[in-house]
Amino acid sequence: MNRPRILIADDTPASLSLLSHVLEPQGYEILAVSSGKDALKLAERAQPDLILLDVMMPGHDGFHVCRTLKADEATRDVPVIFITSRNETASVLNGFRMGAVDYIVKPFQAEEVVTRVATHLKISRLTRELQQRNAELEAEGSRRVAAETSRDKATQKLSTLASREAERWGLDGFVGESPHMKRILADIERLRQFSKTSVLITGESGTGKELVARALHHHSSRAAEAFIPVNCVAVPADLLESLFFGHVKGAFTGATADRKGYFELADGGTLFLDEIGDMPAALQAKLLRVLEDGEVTPVGSTKSHRVDVRVLSATNADLAAKILTGDFRQDLYYRLARYTVETAPLRERREDLPLLAGHFLKVFAAEMGMTAPSLDASALALLSHHSFPGNVRELKNAMERALILSGGQTVKREHLQLFEPVLAPATVAKAPARTAADTVPLDLGAAEHTLIQRALEQTGGNVTEAARLLNVNRSRIYRRMPVSK
Repeated sequence: MNRPRILIADDTPASLSLLSHVLEPQGYEILAVSSGKDALKLAERAQPDLILLDVMMPGHDGFHVCRTLKADEATRDVPVIFITSRNETASVLNGFRMGAVDYIVKPFQAEEVVTRVATHLKISRLTRELQQRNAELEAEGSRRVAAETSRDKATQKLSTLASREAERWGLDGFVGESPHMKRILADIERLRQFSKTSVLITGESGTGKELVARALHHHSSRAAEAFIPVNCVAVPADLLESLFFGHVKGAFTGATADRKGYFELADGGTLFLDEIGDMPAALQAKLLRVLEDGEVTPVGSTKSHRVDVRVLSATNADLAAKILTGDFRQDLYYRLARYTVETAPLRERREDLPLLAGHFLKVFAAEMGMTAPSLDASALALLSHHSFPGNVRELKNAMERALILSGGQTVKREHLQLFEPVLAPATVAKAPARTAADTVPLDLGAAEHTLIQRALEQTGGNVTEAARLLNVNRSRIYRRMPVSK
């Protein structure tokens, strides 16, 4: 069996070397180039299975290269992952508009690159299998029933893959005894008999919003039906209607067969819309209509179909602020938020830290065939004083690294590699002199409020620039922004 072939295009030799060093041991064949022009030539000739593409390159930048690849029939279906130091929302969205399937921000973690590459290679392979099954249905009417069964199995594999990916970066079950955790469990139990109620799940990234959605599904009367997760940010703009509502054969170029959309695939079950706050305005109106009427009309068809779908949605954005700025429909908000579940950041449920850390060590130790080690007092003390900007997802990754570094022995302070975002030295040097009254308070909430105020002062009130300085999402700035009186 041929090794998967990965093309890496980056004008920075260090990045090329690091990515090759990370991916080659995984069994991939690596092709490396340092310019967009060379990437286009090699992609057409070598036909890679996946492309890692830097955005900022001389000559043809990454966006131009991606757009050109997607316009060429020979390379149109090759998944493209952008790797770049630019993490502004506009840049990320532009990458997806060009046709990319993912976006990794430098500096990256090796395990993140390995996992995402493996996931998109699997998705690409399964997608090709689905296309092959659909082609069989078109060409071989006598084998229609067998081919449909095969296609359904491939679709189920794709759904299972999405579920495993969520488990990889989320929480493997609800662990904790904090009031926050007890409240979430009570909400899930309370909603058990309300299997038609739309639920909005809010909270910072990494707090387990998809885990809550899956629990709501599996603890409802819809548990035996499909759970379809959709990341609203990752849906290409030109395929929005087709992916959500389906299309009929001949509806547009390339529509060689009828296809069901997310709503029909989730009929009888649950549709989970992640990052709902970033859904394009045009789709918001169509989504509202489907939620109110309970009917979908495939692209190219004049006939509508009734669907019975429970919609769960999640966001780390401040939807109230987006409604005020006109970026999110107020009527859609009321339709989605019939009931709201809020997940808490890890810094607000520190009493759960020892339980969670021990839980993750047990999970990873079992995967590696080891006996789960314990954490000594120095490790627990370090965890208890860390702010965990990445929340439970960050803790999970830290425990996996700690298990590896400790060799399965007692986890100590030196085995923990924790990341704490700070202002760059150049930025700090430009900040105006502070008096004793301006020092950061020891209270975590007040300290965060003070840092945000300083960042806003330095950027002249520009929320996007302030968020970049603090390395946080803009929604976090909006939630802590001082209210004008």
